Amino acid sequence: MSNITRIETGARMSGAVIHNGTVYLAGQVGKPDGTVAQQTRDCLAEVDRLLALAGSDKNHMLRAQIWLADMKDFAEMNAVWDAWVPAGATPARATGEAKLATPDYLVEVIVTAAQK
Repeated sequence: MSNITRIETGARMSGAVIHNGTVYLAGQVGKPDGTVAQQTRDCLAEVDRLLALAGSDKNHMLRAQIWLADMKDFAEMNAVWDAWVPAGATPARATGEAKLATPDYLVEVIVTAAQK
């Protein structure tokens, strides 16, 4: 039986779950009063924080899934992402448009990574 570690576990979800050296993060959203760029920076800061708690970092990302409330914000989100993501260690990534939990959320980032 393999070991499962949960980080920042709440009644509905955990911030991260580790299984067999793979880190699965919950979707991260930014402060709801910010622009797409600011919300993306908030999301990525939380990704950094949770990955560190799980013994990983952005250089070990395997996959990223990004949801935008409106695809018109794709370039603005990408400008922040491109400045943050490590050159040569970019994950497999998909980006789509979705209705997020509240209309104030403009972007949500979900990451899977390997532990160091």
